[in-house]
Order: sequence, then C-alpha cells, then structure tokens
Amino acid sequence: MPNIEEQIREIEEEIKNTPYNKKSQHHIGLLKAKMARLRMESEKRKSSGGTAEGYAVRKSGNATVALVGFPSVGKSTVLNRITNAESEVGAYAFTTLTVIPGLMEYKGAKIQILDLPGLIKDASRGKGRGREVISVVRTSDLIVLMVDVFENNVSVLLNELHASGIRTNTEKPNISISRKPRGGISVNFTVKNTKLTERDVKSILGEFQIYNADVVIREDADDDRLIDAITGNRTYVKAFLCINKLDLASEATVSGLREKYASLDPIAISAEKGVGLDELKEKIYRKLSFIRVYMKPPGREADMKEPMLIRGGSTIGEICDSLHRDLRRKFRYAIIWGPSSRFPGQTVGVDHAVADGDIISIIARR
Repeated sequence: MPNIEEQIREIEEEIKNTPYNKKSQHHIGLLKAKMARLRMESEKRKSSGGTAEGYAVRKSGNATVALVGFPSVGKSTVLNRITNAESEVGAYAFTTLTVIPGLMEYKGAKIQILDLPGLIKDASRGKGRGREVISVVRTSDLIVLMVDVFENNVSVLLNELHASGIRTNTEKPNISISRKPRGGISVNFTVKNTKLTERDVKSILGEFQIYNADVVIREDADDDRLIDAITGNRTYVKAFLCINKLDLASEATVSGLREKYASLDPIAISAEKGVGLDELKEKIYRKLSFIRVYMKPPGREADMKEPMLIRGGSTIGEICDSLHRDLRRKFRYAIIWGPSSRFPGQTVGVDHAVADGDIISIIARR
C-alpha cells in the first residue's frame, strides 16, 4: 500500500487531471477532503516522532513580518537596508541558512523583520528545510512575498504556503461545526449557497469521520472553505508582493509584473540601489493596521502623551501579555473609556477588543 506522501501525490494528480464541472464537483470535493485528512495525519506522525527541527525565533517589538521568497531574490539586502540587522548577502542560492531577525523602527512602531531561508517548490513537504521555514511564517503578523524581475513565479510561493495551511489575505470561514453524540448531520445555510449542497457537506464531513454535528454556513462557501473550517488548524495572515531589482528590468517589464499581480498589492523596489525602500516601510506599517491606546494606571490620570501602539483588533488579554508576562494571570478586570466602550468607564474582560483612541485601566490582583 502506498505511504501517506505517495497517496497525497496520487490525489493531487487525480485532481489535476479531472476536468472541473458540475458532475465532477462532488468527487473533487471528496478528493480534497481526503488529501487534507492525509496531510493532517502526516503532520501528526512527524510531530509525534520528535525528529522535526525548527528555528527558534523570539518575537519582539509591536509586530513580526516574514520575508518569504525564492533564494537570492534580495531578502537579506532588504533586511539590511530597512533594519539594524546584519544578514549575509551573496549572489548565490541559500545564502541565509538560519532565520535572521532585524528591528525596523518606523512612526513609533518597533517592527521585527525576519529574513528566512529561500522557499522552493515542495517546501511544504520539507524540501530545503521548508517545514522549518513555514513554521516561522505561521507565527508572523504579515508576510512580504519577495520575488525579483527574473524569478517571479508567485504561484509557487502561494501554493507552498497554501499546502502548509497558511491562508493569505482572507478571513476565517464563517462556518460553525458543533459535534454532538447522535442525531446525524444537520446543515443550515443562512445565505444562498451556489458552490455546496447538503450532500457535499455531509460527504466531506464523513471523510473526516464526523457523522453527528450541527453545521451552520454563513457564507457562499466552497469545498476548500468547508475543509478549512473542519480542520481548524489554518493560519490567516495578510500578505503583499515586493518585486525587487527593478533597476535591472525595463519599465514595461516592471509595469507588466505590477499588472499581473495586482491582486497582491505589489510594490517594486531596488534594494541594492535603495529605491522604493521608504515606500516599502510605509506599506509594511499600513498593512499591520496599528492603533494607539492610552494606559491609565489605577487612581491616576491617563498618559495621553505616550500612547501604546498595538495591532488593530487586539484584545485586553493581548495588551496584558505585552505589558507583563504575569499580568494576564493576575488580571481581574479592565475599565475602558473610548470608541470600543458602550459607555464611559465600562468594565470589560480579557476578550474585549479595543479600538483606536481607547483609554484603558487594568485592575490586577496583588
């Protein structure tokens, strides 16, 4: 019997060679579900084997950005130009063999930039230490997809990230799956669905050995979105494209690449010549969606001169984590004044999402 990796390759080949139409849609959905299940099983075996070796990267600053690209597209040069890091630079593949962190300070934000080893085809299967690289990408707050004017097949990078469970520029599926001890599968579509039938949903759930559950689908989901909701182990990260070495190509070539990859909000730079680096910094800062909140120590006035810079959508619990490692454990409640509060001085818990301009007082146990 073929091993798991061989089974996955066979399924990939079958999907590739099966024309997609109304008749084949159900079959392809089941193949995708089976492949996702096999990949989960493969990862579980590898992690239980204790042989996986990862890169230990201590996160620092207000956010972490991963430079993801092919070998020798200029990631190390970019890192050296926009941060205080010193990453080895060479005109040959795999110059960077470990993760090199650097700190970019911009508009009051301290942003950790990670120069990762080059990602290549089949990285998701471990080629070129791909799994270790991707494990770091999973923990980042933003991905900068890096190519140059010569090596610019972005689909390879996106496919490897996708195969590893990383979803770029998309939200988590608006699908809930509540398992139950008996009663079969109940499917409720709250919006018109054009891509999935109740039969599709039940069959895909069956591939994961789920036979009793209440399923609520609140979007026009396809089989990929349903499978992502079932697995529950996907990472959702913002990403944009950075095209390097524009000085080595014609204006028409660069313009063509911008148009080709317009959906990835591309930027064109020359790290070697220092062209476009200020624009790159600004785009990184903007994509991270920083907001400012003001801390008010109990019994004292709020510090309105020195705001705390955090990611948009952050919770009180995440603010506790950034202030002190023991603060969440000792947390009692927080008091909020500002846009995220229903009324001035509202008492909230660790899961409360803050907003730009909030004034926050955290009350902790002594």
